[in-house]
Amino acid sequence: MGAAVAGWTVAAVLLQVAGLSLFLYGFFPVKPTLRGFSGPESYRMPSCGPVSAGEQEPALPPDQLRSLYRELAEMPPVYDRLVLMVIDGLPAEFVLGKGGKPPSKELMESMPYTQSLLAGCQAAGYHAKAAPPTVTMPRLKAMVSGAIGGFLDVAFNFNTQAFLEDNLLDQLHMIGHKLVMLGDDTWIKLFPTLFARQDGVSSFYVRDTVEVDFNVSRHLEFELAAKDWSVLVLHYLGLDHVGHIGGRRSVLMTQKMKEMDDVIRKVHSASLQDNLERTLLVVVSDHGMTEGGNHGGSSYEETDSLALFIGHSVERPHCSPYDQNEALQVDLAPTLALLFGIPIPKNNIGVLLPEVFNSLTDNQKLRTLELNSWQILRLLQAQMPAFCLEDCINWEGGLGIVVHPESTEKKFCHLLSKAFVSHQSSRLHQGSNFMSAEAQYVGTSVENYYGFLRYASEWLSHRATDKPFYLLISAILLMIMSCLFLMGAVSRLFKGQSLSQTDLLTESYLDQRWHLDEVFILTGILLYVISLGSSSFVEEEQYTWNFLTSTLYLIFLIKTVQAMLKGSNSVLVHRAEEKRFDGNNFSYASSYELTPGKRDGYKLCTILIVLVAGRVIRAWHQGGINWVHFPDISKLLAQADSSIVKSLQTVSVLAVVALYSVSLMLLRARSKVVIGVWLSHIYCGLLVLLHIWENQINTSLPINHSTTSIARLFYGTASVSISATILASPWIFPAYYTETKPASSSDSNPVKDIDSHGISDSVFLTGMTYTVFWCLLQLLLQQPINAIPLLLIFLQTVSSIAHFSLDKTLHKQWVQVIAMQFLGMAGHFGLGNTNSLASIDVAGAFIGISSYSTVLSGVLMFIITYGSPLMLYLGMVVYISMKDISTPQQYLYVCAATVCTYVGVFLIATTAVYTCAVLTFRARGTGMSPIDRIMVY
Repeated sequence: MGAAVAGWTVAAVLLQVAGLSLFLYGFFPVKPTLRGFSGPESYRMPSCGPVSAGEQEPALPPDQLRSLYRELAEMPPVYDRLVLMVIDGLPAEFVLGKGGKPPSKELMESMPYTQSLLAGCQAAGYHAKAAPPTVTMPRLKAMVSGAIGGFLDVAFNFNTQAFLEDNLLDQLHMIGHKLVMLGDDTWIKLFPTLFARQDGVSSFYVRDTVEVDFNVSRHLEFELAAKDWSVLVLHYLGLDHVGHIGGRRSVLMTQKMKEMDDVIRKVHSASLQDNLERTLLVVVSDHGMTEGGNHGGSSYEETDSLALFIGHSVERPHCSPYDQNEALQVDLAPTLALLFGIPIPKNNIGVLLPEVFNSLTDNQKLRTLELNSWQILRLLQAQMPAFCLEDCINWEGGLGIVVHPESTEKKFCHLLSKAFVSHQSSRLHQGSNFMSAEAQYVGTSVENYYGFLRYASEWLSHRATDKPFYLLISAILLMIMSCLFLMGAVSRLFKGQSLSQTDLLTESYLDQRWHLDEVFILTGILLYVISLGSSSFVEEEQYTWNFLTSTLYLIFLIKTVQAMLKGSNSVLVHRAEEKRFDGNNFSYASSYELTPGKRDGYKLCTILIVLVAGRVIRAWHQGGINWVHFPDISKLLAQADSSIVKSLQTVSVLAVVALYSVSLMLLRARSKVVIGVWLSHIYCGLLVLLHIWENQINTSLPINHSTTSIARLFYGTASVSISATILASPWIFPAYYTETKPASSSDSNPVKDIDSHGISDSVFLTGMTYTVFWCLLQLLLQQPINAIPLLLIFLQTVSSIAHFSLDKTLHKQWVQVIAMQFLGMAGHFGLGNTNSLASIDVAGAFIGISSYSTVLSGVLMFIITYGSPLMLYLGMVVYISMKDISTPQQYLYVCAATVCTYVGVFLIATTAVYTCAVLTFRARGTGMSPIDRIMVY
């Protein structure tokens, strides 16, 4: 049977890994792109032949290439110099307002110079929607190439590689422009050989809000006075870091915006002083931020990025600066390409912004639209090889195909023919004496061009993010097969399980029929799996877990009350419990004499603690995606005085320290190791308190070295204490006990066996140390407002273990384990986590780190994000000390949560194996007989 179970389990794991890998491959497809860089062919109408991805014309010197582009474009470049200023994380509504209304008075006063440019019609601002994922690296790629990436770019964001696709910077460099970059070193990683001068700073160390911008501005005076560059990239990170630390409403936000406004004033003033140079200042943001200051998801607050153009081509006599001018972030690429006389990047799906070309004539404006349409058309031909422009247009008779759009190809054909024919008509009427007729033809042509461009852009955008349906279905089928294999393994395990007489007596009460809690769990898991097929349920997954957890524990409460009313401690159960508490079996709940009334009262109290704590946690964060703006406790605390939050943090730390001290009193052994662990725990608790009271969130200092040192002391002390506890605990408790009755009539020596008290004491000490130190670590790393929820999750863990230990007849062991799994997932969302990248706490991942480290910050980010599930898994070690249970397989929704599961299972298994191995080794060292060794395990 063991071999069969092992085979089923291995097959299930392999199928699960294969299905998950296939699903990832289908969910994160590699979008097809056109290779190479656009050249002179961009200024000619696309042919109907197949698109040659690598077609390149002979290379020309930069000056000749620039002249050739100018001749083919049929218009001169509008600007000679570009200053691209990226303000990381700046929401557009901070500058342009929202819904046609200006921003708040405080925000307007924080950027007076920029607001004066908008009011004076000297700047054109756009709410440039950024495509998810709203993290820096893929957003920079979108701005310079006009192509959208996928969520796979999130992984590459932490290990940026050189960008090899067609883009603005490479095109500008090819025609002789000299580039300078100051700021986020992501630019240097994307373009390692492009910049003549550069000074990069790390974008990931979010605790720094001052030095990260000072390193950029310190070069500003020199670069503005220099005449040798044509493109200056400034990427400021401080505002994004302020958001990560204190959210949108941080007191540092207006101060940082004033600093950015001063930079805009300096750059614009410098460009006005030299009238010979035509300089365009473009102020953009890569993404916005949520109310908590994070980003990565697809909410309006995260995708609302800024695009602000300041230059002579945007000036106009009349304007409404706070109109909701909307655009896409990818529209920046074709707009800048046509303003500077370079080809539009091959994979661009953006559409040029009309208000930025006010200085051009009508014919030149139509030419820019024509070039943009030709570039989009080449991209369409790569996606639809049968699509041909010549089939759509009859230059002699106008529309070659007059159709009602019945398919995508026909719709493109219809829109293209309208645009090109109306453009041809405007050319024929050029110079006509009827100016109104000429203007009408120009207006019609512009409207038709934008009709085609917007429809094609939207279609290409969806095409780039489409998922291969057949791969996803195949992956899901493999994972379903894995579940069936695992169910088969579990079935074989239960069928072949041999129970002792005591176990039979104990389990007979439970195995008579299916109980309500078991039916609810199986039904709930099935409904949860089905719910994952709906994006709305995935976005609001916290409601699923809150319902499952609260309902399950309500069923536990009902069963407890029914047992109390029926007097469930029957003779059979009493005998089973007596035998279970005798000899080798041990439970801390049974180590103290409790009357049936007290035992029932304790069982009832533990369930009530879990339910009440769960309700408070549920009200702490209004999580999810759609209703995150609703009021909750965390928002009230965020607006309250910081001393209130710090007081709650202090109460939480003291409560955890006190609970651990009480738990150590349950151990009979008072060895030096136990006392040392207790003292180290007290010391770590004091370090957390010190960190809380010295950490000033609203400080303007880049790095608080004091709190960094405190956190490092905590990490070191906790690591040493936990390691010492794991290694020493099996050595400090009794390894065996001696029976007075000899094993046989011919053997007068007493029988020695492993002391279950020693195993329980050792595992209990290790498990409590795991759980409590983990709780202190979370209190150190998590947001301050999460202190009380962390304490409540810890209380839920302890209360659940105590409840299951007080009565072993009410619930089967697998029900108990799944109940704790439910608690962990409900707590995960109760701490403010969601299935959006925006809820990841980046700021906490740098506590105790003085410089950016991908590995260390990644580990801390994982610890913060999955703090609750891992706390429940660590609590399972304590559970093992009270009940003999095998760890079940766990399944979680996302891949990172799956890793979390395996980490928890690994810790439990490692602890149990090490403890039993040491005690077995010590027992064998006493010279036991072979029969005694068989009794060991």
